Amino acid sequence: MDFALTEEHRMVEKMVRNFAQKEVAPVIKEFDRKQEMAPFVLERMGELGILGICFPVRYGGQGMDYISLGLACEELEVVDTTLRVIMSVHVGLAGTTLLQWGTEEQKQKFLVPLARGEKIGCGAFTEPGAGSDVSNLRTHAKREGDSYVLNGEKMWISLATKADYAVVTVVTDPNAEKPSRRLSTFIVDLHSPGVTRGDIHGKLGVRAGSTGWINFQDVRVPAENMIGEEGEGFKVTMTAFDRGRYTVGAGATGIIRAALEASVRYANERTSFGQPISQHQLIQQKIARMAQDYEIARLLNLKVGWMLNQGLRNTLETSYAKKFATEASFKAADDAIQIHGAYGFSDEYDVERYLRNARGAIIYEGSSEIQTLIQAGYALGERKDKPLRCELPAYDADYWQAE
Repeated sequence: MDFALTEEHRMVEKMVRNFAQKEVAPVIKEFDRKQEMAPFVLERMGELGILGICFPVRYGGQGMDYISLGLACEELEVVDTTLRVIMSVHVGLAGTTLLQWGTEEQKQKFLVPLARGEKIGCGAFTEPGAGSDVSNLRTHAKREGDSYVLNGEKMWISLATKADYAVVTVVTDPNAEKPSRRLSTFIVDLHSPGVTRGDIHGKLGVRAGSTGWINFQDVRVPAENMIGEEGEGFKVTMTAFDRGRYTVGAGATGIIRAALEASVRYANERTSFGQPISQHQLIQQKIARMAQDYEIARLLNLKVGWMLNQGLRNTLETSYAKKFATEASFKAADDAIQIHGAYGFSDEYDVERYLRNARGAIIYEGSSEIQTLIQAGYALGERKDKPLRCELPAYDADYWQAE
């Protein structure tokens, strides 16, 4: 296991960092205050190939590996969580789900434009009464001829009003013996008749991003748009969550780094009792913890990226990375505000935004409580990975980069 980054990985870091720091950082406070997404972000990320970073060239992507995806998420979240959220839903929930479970026809029709950034995708799983408990979904679909008719509502959906396509899990067999077999997953065109959607405002954090609701009223979806087979929706959704959690953990690592860099800079500039506050041991303790947590979080996420490249199941490792990095990012942002004192309590400094943004990741894509149950299940031997009909393909440079 070699975690040394390649020249290609360094190139990804530099490219994404330049975009985030030079194009988004100067305006992010403005859009965070307005609670609006910067209008150029999605288009620019598509133009730069960021939205298709880890997909094969033959499917419109950049042909880079899964570690590159994690590195991109870290660099994006150093500037703002809203940028990483785009990757979590467009790449993690929509794109890689199609890569793993989609037919060749579905990949050509949906994955290619997503990877090219010509279309935007999202995942629509959470409902007003069901979040982590996917088996309790209420949105349903009934077969009618060569299509399914969808009815129901999804809530807290990132890019709800920006996306063209959504990966949607619904109930297709309410009478199935096993609750998990009740569900099926579709790729749905959000411009279809019967789809209405809107944004949610007043969020604590991730304000410069799009979060909303999607309502389906007698929406006809071609049967050929089913991802996987009927009754496989639970498995499809769980694998989508694994990919989404990887991007969340990698992104949260970026917040730790951003809080650390801001704290070091401020601590060296601010003086109290006749010396820079960086010389006070209690300040050093906070900074040391940030530095340590950053290294741990980064290594955990690199391990997940490596496992993805090898084609290895990584539900447990992804859970470790997601839980540790998100909780550590919130602690780092909190300590950064303490180091900044009263200035950290205002949006004059970025650390205030880091704290608000970091809080959400402890909840979405599987709360810390859910991650604890996953980890305990493996440790107690009560939970084991079972073979899937379709596994996410291991990274193969020759295949990924072939025209």
